[in-house]
Amino acid sequence: MASTTSSLRLAGRMTRLGTESAFDVLVRAQALEAQGKEVIHLEIGEPDFATPANIVDAGVEAIREGWTHYGPSAGLPQLREAVADNVSQHLGIRVEPSEVVVTPGGKPIMFFAIVALVDEGDEVLYPNPGFPIYESMIRFVGGKEIPYGLSEDRDFDVNVDEILEKLTDRTRLVILNSPHNPTGGVMGRAAIARLAKALADRDLFVLSDEIYDRLIYEGEHSSIAQFPEVREKTIILNGFSKTYAMTGWRMGYGVMRADLAKQVTLLATNSTSCTASFTQIAGVEALRGSQESVNSMREEFRRRRKVIVEGLNHIAGFTCRQPHGAFYAFPNIRGTGKSSRAVADALLNEAGVACLWGTAFGAWGEGYLRFSFANSVENIQKALERIEQWTTKNL
Repeated sequence: MASTTSSLRLAGRMTRLGTESAFDVLVRAQALEAQGKEVIHLEIGEPDFATPANIVDAGVEAIREGWTHYGPSAGLPQLREAVADNVSQHLGIRVEPSEVVVTPGGKPIMFFAIVALVDEGDEVLYPNPGFPIYESMIRFVGGKEIPYGLSEDRDFDVNVDEILEKLTDRTRLVILNSPHNPTGGVMGRAAIARLAKALADRDLFVLSDEIYDRLIYEGEHSSIAQFPEVREKTIILNGFSKTYAMTGWRMGYGVMRADLAKQVTLLATNSTSCTASFTQIAGVEALRGSQESVNSMREEFRRRRKVIVEGLNHIAGFTCRQPHGAFYAFPNIRGTGKSSRAVADALLNEAGVACLWGTAFGAWGEGYLRFSFANSVENIQKALERIEQWTTKNL
């Protein structure tokens, strides 16, 4: 007797969830590889370096010592203290361990902050183009997404005037991301200072995504949390994935006022329970141990940045500004006369180069592609050759 399957009835909120296209492209690229096609991966935003040996050793030793059980939902005390000390040192502000919440990756901080603060109908300002999960989470909780642009003619720095024009009495949260994914733009300190002053008397919070803060190539990182007038309104999102090549370890953290940290911890208790204890012990070593690997990785990314930007600027139909942070190039491809999705698909299927189309980061990303230069110089050069061959043949 044939079995029947009932229809899947989902909660309406599930229709509001978006996705992260990088993982979709990775699956498609791997399917091509399974068919024997060589693909150069410039789509995924993760360092191609191994996790530093001192961190790996600390994690392995932690497993052997028995750090394999539940820990506090907010994170192990020694890691919360290490994070507080690290942020205090790098930003020149005083952070207490009670203001730190450790999570399995950085995304939970994003999710928990939005769930905790945004009611249905509340407005949230976020960058467009920008990390797609911002928009996805705002919609998921029933918030109203209010995008602000990051334009090429401003070197992908924020336009403070645009943000201020879009603030209303319904604005509950402003999301910032510097260094920025996908453009590589970095917010200037003067712009941050002006924004901080304007937000000081507003009843809202700022979610400052600083996951790429140690990957800046000119100048120093600035955070809106450094400005006393908005310190209590600011939630810093950061983690270990990009700085220490620990994407698979799944460990991030948020820094926020202590009373909000308690509420975010409550959300963690109800969802993730806690972050793996042995990874947290490794995290302590990452923060308190040698930082030479961070410096070396940044210098290698600097070298790759030069190669990919110069190469893209020699390809017909492409122009590319130099990113000031992160490890992404965001070339303008309007000169090709084609949509960003069409070019990205063609480069994958016909040239064997995996990248992301600009609209994967929001509608205002049309006319751009994102290339991750978290790959070897040799592979980047090979990808550039393939792209140039494709443009010569098709444009």
